[in-house]
Formats: sequence, C-alpha cells, structure tokens
Amino acid sequence: MTELKLAKLPDRTPVKITITVSPELNQALRQYAEIYRATYGAAESVADLIPFMLGAFLDSDKGFAKARKSITDEMFSAESAPRTERRRKSAVPEPSSISA
Repeated sequence: MTELKLAKLPDRTPVKITITVSPELNQALRQYAEIYRATYGAAESVADLIPFMLGAFLDSDKGFAKARKSITDEMFSAESAPRTERRRKSAVPEPSSISA
C-alpha cells in the first residue's frame, strides 16, 4: 500500500442533533446572539452559534482534554502493538493451534 504524507480525511458528514433547553437558557442564547450581532455587526442564528459555542467549551475543558488524550494514547498504543501481541489478546484461537 502506498504511504502518502496526507492521511485519509476524516468523516465530514454533518450530524443533526435536536435538544430541548430551559426557557432561561433559551433566553440567554438569544441574548448571546444579540450581543454577538452588536459586537461583530453580523447576525447569526442561535442554531448557527451553538456548534461553535460547544466547540469552544470542549476546547477549554482541561479535564476533558486530558481524559481524551489518555484514551487516544491507549488506542494508539494498542494499535501499534506487534501483531503477535494483538493476536494473543484475541479470544479467537490462532489457526495453527486448532487441532484437526
């Protein structure tokens, strides 16, 4: 298989999520959208702002970043283990160990 400098691109299919919020949160989100419009001179809907707000929240959560890195490191270390090591962990016996 050819190795390219650019890795395979990630899935970029948008995912629609529907949520229900309290009246107080809805009011705060509308106020945020209005302050955003006043600040930047561009009106954006609450629905358009929420993904960026969530992204900013996740990016600023140090505990989440640390836990996510730990999980990712564990996945990569398991993937980079030698093939024989990965096979030993499998519940399926190796073909050579099956008696006929």
